[in-house]
Order: sequence, then C-alpha cells, then structure tokens
Amino acid sequence: MSDNLNKTRPQDAARINVHEEHEVTYWTKTLGISKEELIQVVAKAGTSVKAVREALEKK
Repeated sequence: MSDNLNKTRPQDAARINVHEEHEVTYWTKTLGISKEELIQVVAKAGTSVKAVREALEKK
C-alpha cells in the first residue's frame, strides 16, 4: 500500500509518528527543527507532542 500524497497533517495531533514521511515533514516545519533532530528528540522524549515541545524548550 502506498502513502496517500494528499496527507499533509498528522493523523493524531497529540502524537508524532516518525515512520510516516508526511508527519515528519509536518512536524519539522511546525517545530522548526531538522528531521534528524526530530527523530532524536522523539527517541528520548517519546511520541507525545507535549513531551517533545518540553524537551526542545530545555535545549
């Protein structure tokens, strides 16, 4: 099954799925960070948008 290219927003606005390219693109633009940084922060803080934002504020 191929990705739906019309998807531009996350399916769950409270979670970050780094395995979906459209979500990575959305969150990197929204948070103003690189793909690599997003993956690293999610690995440490978890998939919760709130936890990721808090982790980024501490940097």
